[in-house]
Amino acid sequence: MKTMPATMFRLALWATVSGLAVSAASAATETFSVIMGGRNVGHLDVDTSGRHSRIDFDYKNNGRGPTMTEELDLDDGGLPVKWTISGATTFGSKVSENFALAGGSARWVDSTGPGEARVTRPSVYVAQSGSPWSLGLYARALLKAGGTLPALPGGTLKLTRGEALTVTGAGGAVPVTAYTVGGIETQPETILLDAGNALFAYITPDSIIVRKGYEGEEVRLRGLAEKWSTDRYVAIQKQVAHNYGAPVRIRNVRIFDPATGTLTAPMAVLVNGRTIAAVEPDDSPATPGEVAIDGAGGTLVAGLNEMHGHLGQDSALLNLAAGITTVRDMGNDNAVLDTLIDRMDAGIIGGPRVVRGGFLEGKSPFSANNGIVVDSEAAAVDAVRWYAARGYWMIKVYNSMNPAWVPAVVKEAHRLGLRVAGHVPAFATADQMIAAGYDEMTHINQFMLGWVIKPSEDTRTLFRLTALKRLPALDLQSAPVQRTIQLMVDGKKAIDPTVGIHENLLLNRDGKVAPGAVDYFDHMPVGEQRSLKKAWIDTSAAGDDAAYRGAYDQILKTVRMLHDRGVFIVPGTDTGGALTYHRELELLTQVGFTNAEVLKRATFDMAKYMGADQRLGSIEKGKLADFFLIPGDPVRDIKAIKSIAMVVKDGTFYYPAEIYPNFGIKPFAAAPAVTLPK
Repeated sequence: MKTMPATMFRLALWATVSGLAVSAASAATETFSVIMGGRNVGHLDVDTSGRHSRIDFDYKNNGRGPTMTEELDLDDGGLPVKWTISGATTFGSKVSENFALAGGSARWVDSTGPGEARVTRPSVYVAQSGSPWSLGLYARALLKAGGTLPALPGGTLKLTRGEALTVTGAGGAVPVTAYTVGGIETQPETILLDAGNALFAYITPDSIIVRKGYEGEEVRLRGLAEKWSTDRYVAIQKQVAHNYGAPVRIRNVRIFDPATGTLTAPMAVLVNGRTIAAVEPDDSPATPGEVAIDGAGGTLVAGLNEMHGHLGQDSALLNLAAGITTVRDMGNDNAVLDTLIDRMDAGIIGGPRVVRGGFLEGKSPFSANNGIVVDSEAAAVDAVRWYAARGYWMIKVYNSMNPAWVPAVVKEAHRLGLRVAGHVPAFATADQMIAAGYDEMTHINQFMLGWVIKPSEDTRTLFRLTALKRLPALDLQSAPVQRTIQLMVDGKKAIDPTVGIHENLLLNRDGKVAPGAVDYFDHMPVGEQRSLKKAWIDTSAAGDDAAYRGAYDQILKTVRMLHDRGVFIVPGTDTGGALTYHRELELLTQVGFTNAEVLKRATFDMAKYMGADQRLGSIEKGKLADFFLIPGDPVRDIKAIKSIAMVVKDGTFYYPAEIYPNFGIKPFAAAPAVTLPK
């Protein structure tokens, strides 16, 4: 459904899941280019007259993107006193946001509903559904205020000064200074301000929004964003990664055994270096020089496998804190991912091990800008060879691929020992891709669309999502449905349904906490909480609300049918993993899995699926020390995996209670007691 790293994902969903908006500059007109994957995919234009600014923000990548218009008035201090935002988010939900400040009284309406506050000191409203230009506005206000400002609806905005540099382009050389703006979301955002403190660029390692005429600086600026981000995570890693340099004995823990689906009696697990040195009775004597960790009767579970990631530096450590020690990456900037893997494997920054999927897309006006984009069958086959030569585990085919090229792609991939998974390319059907040799289908909507759309309808756009409202009228016992499912059974195919992203898409509504986030909502910073109370799609037309809800019911029934018929279900999220992966596992219990089966599927089964079960997937002597500690019993209550006290990856110990404050997240469990040798 999406194929982008976390930082690009945040930008691509700006009007859905972020929350920064816009105003004010000294220039009468400012124009910016939105660049993703080396392509100019949209614009951000600002017209200012006095204290009033009008903003037009629009881009389209992978066939979708936000369209926003904003009107903004500032006071003498450069703070918003009136703000209106209208348009549509990336997935189409309508936006009608407004803010007004008068007589010390602030009132606003966003997707969470109306709000108001008495303002007794300078404060800044952080808009939920605006454009990134607001970052410049916030930075100017923060500079005047000394670096921090109370934010509305809540929290505190913080500004940190970074490096100074000079950029060149059509307008000549421009000296700029880097700043990060944070305190509201889980991640700070990086911008460049010019000498007059006007916004010059918003930058991430994957994409940029830059002043028009300076697009040629894209590669350099993305590189700098990546370096600065790395510096931050290197510092965090030094703070939170514990390598004790001695054997570590974890006492009084029960171990989830995937072979039996049960918990053991209280045991002791001994870690030496990267591996599990022993699994012993709890009363086994310690040896001199050991570190002791009190498991307090909790449960050890082997590391989880997130099977549909688009891993970025910003999501790496959060995945690890959630007990995810392996991520199958399903599409990325190949060079960026290689660098990230090198850093994680070396322990420079924290994150999971990565199994790489080679993203393969056909060239079209709707192409996703990741991996390798091809314009011929020969180029597609060459891309398969390129991926195979670099140790990729699989190929992922995407929306704009010519369906006629897929058999050749599959043949070459299989010849070279790679699996093939993917979307159903536009103007093709799941039946055709199964016949072409897919080993695994990606996304339940891709699998089901062929039952409800016409051969001529184009799924390279948001239609591949909005067409789901046709599902309630579908007879799941009909011949076309049963034929496709039987093809999956007969071909021993797997499916990565990503149920949770469809729950977000079809059930999230403005003003209500997303169903999948109810267990962690209160732990998140205020900006993320607002995002978790926002719809993804437009349900305003008559009948659409019920249709989308009915579509989700049909999706659950279909996944249950697949499971009941023996089709292998692969657990992945496509929403960044971390806390959303816990929800994905929870949803599998709604389609026929027991709690123990879910745990086995997420641990041992996935390790075996990827050929790594000899060293991962269970807690046994000689295997890599990849596991996590929870206070509860996940066999009785699958929600217990959401409260993690400790994560071990490759023998390095992490305590989420130390990690989460770096992201503005309240920890879910206290760290265990650790006793160092005397």
